Amino acid sequence: MPNLDLALKDMMAIDGALGVAVVDYGSGMALGHLGSSNTFDLTVAAAGNTEVVRAKLRTMEQLGIQEEIEDILISISSQYHIIRPVTGRKGKGLFMYMVLDRSRANLALARHRLKDIEQNLEI
Repeated sequence: MPNLDLALKDMMAIDGALGVAVVDYGSGMALGHLGSSNTFDLTVAAAGNTEVVRAKLRTMEQLGIQEEIEDILISISSQYHIIRPVTGRKGKGLFMYMVLDRSRANLALARHRLKDIEQNLEI
């Protein structure tokens, strides 16, 4: 089972990956991140996307939706941002965050690989 560092490296190996992080949505802190870009700061993105996850979970609770979020996709003109809550027993309260270069990434394949990495993640 991959540990955090290996999971981050596996995430960065996905075609088009620009940056990745594993984030605690209770605190908004990134437990780890890889990648860099002049256009975004992963620690700022981790904190900001924590609010996205919290808002969606609150909304689902208010609506009585008893399902788990698979992922949240935000697409902008040059990038895909994927937020995937960790559902495993040892990862509750965490989410995986990935930024992909839209011109190089295969979104379906990236989502599939992220799911595999998430299922094996142990923190």
